[in-house]
Amino acid sequence: MSGKDFVEKDYYKVLGVPKDATATEIKKTYRKLAREFHPDANKGDSKAEERFKDISEAYDVLSDEKRRKEYDEARSLFANGGFRAGGGGAGGNGSYSFDFGDLFSGSQGGAGQAGGGLGDVFGGLFNRGGTRQAQPRRGADVETEVTLSFEEAVDGATVPLRMTSQAPCRGCNGTGAKSGTTPRVCPTCVGAGTVSRGQGAFALSEPCKDCRGRGMIVDDPCPDCHGSGRASSARTMQVRIPAGVQADQRIRLKGKGAQGERGGQPGDLYVTVHVDPHPVFGRKGDNLTVTVPVAFPEAALGATIEVPTLNGPTVKLKLPPGSANGLTMRARGKGATRKDGTRGDLLVTVEVVVPQHVTGDALNALEQYREATASDDPRAALFRAAKGA
Repeated sequence: MSGKDFVEKDYYKVLGVPKDATATEIKKTYRKLAREFHPDANKGDSKAEERFKDISEAYDVLSDEKRRKEYDEARSLFANGGFRAGGGGAGGNGSYSFDFGDLFSGSQGGAGQAGGGLGDVFGGLFNRGGTRQAQPRRGADVETEVTLSFEEAVDGATVPLRMTSQAPCRGCNGTGAKSGTTPRVCPTCVGAGTVSRGQGAFALSEPCKDCRGRGMIVDDPCPDCHGSGRASSARTMQVRIPAGVQADQRIRLKGKGAQGERGGQPGDLYVTVHVDPHPVFGRKGDNLTVTVPVAFPEAALGATIEVPTLNGPTVKLKLPPGSANGLTMRARGKGATRKDGTRGDLLVTVEVVVPQHVTGDALNALEQYREATASDDPRAALFRAAKGA
């Protein structure tokens, strides 16, 4: 699309909508016309193809609120006699002859003398001329890892992290230009860092190849950063790892990554957390786990057993009579810290310990116990099930 087309074409007429049409009305009308004149539905019809291009061009402008406003203002400017095309020199029918190419390119002489022409006004739309400033650029995201103890993962911890990331070069203050010189705005993308490639009713944005997405071109590069404006920077920062973090969890810390360019926002820091195992405790989600050995009499007759906790006093749990090996009991509120500040539970699994060596009174007592329970075969139900009884 040329600057002349932008001023002379009536895109509202092309779509057949009034100038005060809403965005919804414009979109609805465009879809209807696009289906009617689409090349796939009119193969070999050059007029339909040309009509489809005009429809797509009109929709590109009127569907974008900013571009539509610029278009309306430009049309209003010319309609009110601010400039008039054609004529035969000054005074001929009150008109003034000029070249649209000079007008939009900002060449010197004639209408182009006024502030560099209308390239300054429409430069962002046509990627031509103008004095558009380079845009801020967001800093890169940074990845790092940290290893915590089991206790730190459960309760949270503030840890020092040493990171190496890109930051503005100190030799050129991030401009990329040698001291005493300044970079210039990229004429291809006009400082945006991206260029648009039209695809009918759509436009694809991609990094500008001439400036590599920076929006600026350096003619005399800084010797320290070779024109990139960035340099490696090592720093140590204190980072708070929240309580209850899981092993191998990836945490995002907003704004803690590399610094941005030209006032852009910093990137984010992503921390992958590794957790050392604990010799006693394990973990299942927000709950901690522990296996507690108990003597056979405690399991058979019942008892009150004392259980350790991770970071606090012991707790006492009542073991019911006849407790089987592998029974799990729950100590509420003694687990890992949750996001809302509450705590999970401590899951206590009972492990009945069989003595390895029995002598004296203990041996006699067990012999008497075996005789007293000789008629109670613990495997009887197993054999009945095996026979299908």
